[in-house]
Amino acid sequence: MSRIGKKPITFPKNVKISQSAGVVKVEGPKGILSSKLPEGITLAIGDGSMVVERKSEEIIARSYHGLARTLIGNMVNGVSTGFEKKLEISGVGYRAELSENSLKFILGFSSPLQYDIPEGINIKVDKQVNIVVSGIDKQLVGRVAAEIRSLKKPEPYKGKGIKYADEYIKRKAGKSAERA
Repeated sequence: MSRIGKKPITFPKNVKISQSAGVVKVEGPKGILSSKLPEGITLAIGDGSMVVERKSEEIIARSYHGLARTLIGNMVNGVSTGFEKKLEISGVGYRAELSENSLKFILGFSSPLQYDIPEGINIKVDKQVNIVVSGIDKQLVGRVAAEIRSLKKPEPYKGKGIKYADEYIKRKAGKSAERA
């Protein structure tokens, strides 16, 4: 039995969960998310909690058991509290500007970079160097943060670039001035 899959998912009173035709729909104060359940996985919904169950002991059903529970748990957390990733820009002259539905980055290239913000994502820019990516879909928030970071990854010598706020950049020593 999957240790993660058999844990019950508790949800607050303001979150409604429904299941129909293999699709689970989660509604909360922040929005609505829905996902298709894998084959052989069902939900037992009770008051304030639910359990993800599998119909058989086949390998494919066992492998999807914990995954389905984690995805539904992330959906519940997303519609009730939301997710966010924080990014920092470091480097002389590096900055970001937020327009209506796009981000403009000046990252030392010959021309500024434009990043279009996808639907369902909120971005805040503070002091032109701190970026907060937030939304209700954990996968989408992580993907957008990774795409923004990939525009200019932090380099190991001076640490210039875009990094996650809690990320540690291992620094390398530059060329040594002394010769043997």
